Amino acid sequence: MKEDFILPDIGEGIVECELVEWLVEEGDIVVEDQPVADVQTDKALVQIPAKHAGRVLKRYVEQGDIAKVHAPLFALEIEDESTPSQPEKKTEPKPENQGASPATASAKAGYEEDFILPDIGEGIVECELVEWLVEEGDTVTEDQPVADVQTDKALVQIPAKHAGRVVKRYVEQGEIARVHSPLFRLALSDYEDHTPTAPAVAQPKAPEAVTQTRQSISSTDENRRKVLATPAVRRIAREHEIELGKVPASGKNGRVLKEDMLRFMGELEDEPGSKRKPTETAKPKAATAHKGDVDIIPVKGMRAAMARQMTHSAQTIPHFTYSEEIDVTELTRLRRSLNQRLESQGVKLTVMSLFIKSLSVALKRHPIVNSHMSDAGDEIHQFADHNIGMAVDSPMGLLVPNIKGVQNLSLLELAEEIKRLTESGRSGRLSPDDLKGGTITVSNIGSIGGTVTTPIVNAPEVAIVGIGRLQRLPRPNKKDELEIRDIIQVSWSGDHRVLDGGTIARFCNDWKALLEQPNDMVLWMV
Repeated sequence: MKEDFILPDIGEGIVECELVEWLVEEGDIVVEDQPVADVQTDKALVQIPAKHAGRVLKRYVEQGDIAKVHAPLFALEIEDESTPSQPEKKTEPKPENQGASPATASAKAGYEEDFILPDIGEGIVECELVEWLVEEGDTVTEDQPVADVQTDKALVQIPAKHAGRVVKRYVEQGEIARVHSPLFRLALSDYEDHTPTAPAVAQPKAPEAVTQTRQSISSTDENRRKVLATPAVRRIAREHEIELGKVPASGKNGRVLKEDMLRFMGELEDEPGSKRKPTETAKPKAATAHKGDVDIIPVKGMRAAMARQMTHSAQTIPHFTYSEEIDVTELTRLRRSLNQRLESQGVKLTVMSLFIKSLSVALKRHPIVNSHMSDAGDEIHQFADHNIGMAVDSPMGLLVPNIKGVQNLSLLELAEEIKRLTESGRSGRLSPDDLKGGTITVSNIGSIGGTVTTPIVNAPEVAIVGIGRLQRLPRPNKKDELEIRDIIQVSWSGDHRVLDGGTIARFCNDWKALLEQPNDMVLWMV
């Protein structure tokens, strides 16, 4: 039995993705849950598994093209039923098309229709129209992409609901389009053809219609989809009128990364004869810089999402801060000793793994710190699992993936998970689950620089700690003799609706004792 594999939901608010790599060829046999393709969203690289076992008959989307959620990705001949007669019985009768065609034709014929911008993500009420893919007067087919719009989460492509001719565009490029409002006006094909009879409507078969639509889409976007790049990178290229094919790519399989684009733009600005001409969205970027010029940087995408989250946290959470100095001399010695023993296994413990594991041990004594405050502010949700988030500086901006169930992980397991999340974050491969469900956050700002910080609590969490850089400083020992010790400063921010100064002080004292006497940590890890 032949069946089309429909691309499922791969993340909240995501309606399309780029097909990075096919893991199977046409004609290959696959088993259930076998990975068949890698797709790239604006947030992560996602692996798509086969729903059933069978043989791959046809791949509908080529590598580098855009695949749409809830659209066919490939055709599969399922192993259970291989007789050719059964598919014919299922595909030939189309009661929906045959029964509804006269009514549909009569309903559609003879009028124009406004295209209403549909829901494009949970909680999204407006978006920016980045680019029109059709002009007024153009003829479009059903499901043909007509516009690219940018939300705070992703670049979304809007398809036509019906075939017809574009009469009027209500929103101009660069303007804000509102969900559930008219986007453009369409003269339906049934009206222009003057053939609203039942045979004319029922004549094309469903599989042929899908094939024709797919061909028209791929031919329309052929030049724009050659180079591997995320929608965010493509948006930058459009804004600055840069051909992606000219940008030197450093990513896997020739993928153009955001750093490649920014590096290339810098080189272009240095060229005196640059051919780039500013578009509406790139007007603030003058071709030749003069003293006093101002660059206007739109706040969009991940930066906009982070800005809203931090503004919400700062405005709704009554923050208080608490700082402490911690001597980690014994901790660094323990880490060196453990790494010498683990060297033969190819495993390396980082200081971050010891910070996070000791934090989890301290949370067992002070579970209130591992909490969320409800949106209404009338409930505290205290969690048994320690899902400890860590800030990662990624090409898409600041991300905070979290390590699930730290209290159940060994130091080696924790080190491996930290390594995975760090590498995935920097390469844009974090899954949506990696970013959800955090209960407390650690920001190791000291890996870049600085000693003291005032971090903003990541709502609905109630506490965050910033770790400063390690310093070699003189400190008195028990004999009042000066010694050079390894010192860090830690800076806490807390939600004063849930925590108070005494709670954070006691919690930090226990954490400090574990870091300064790391051998005692073993007693609590059993």
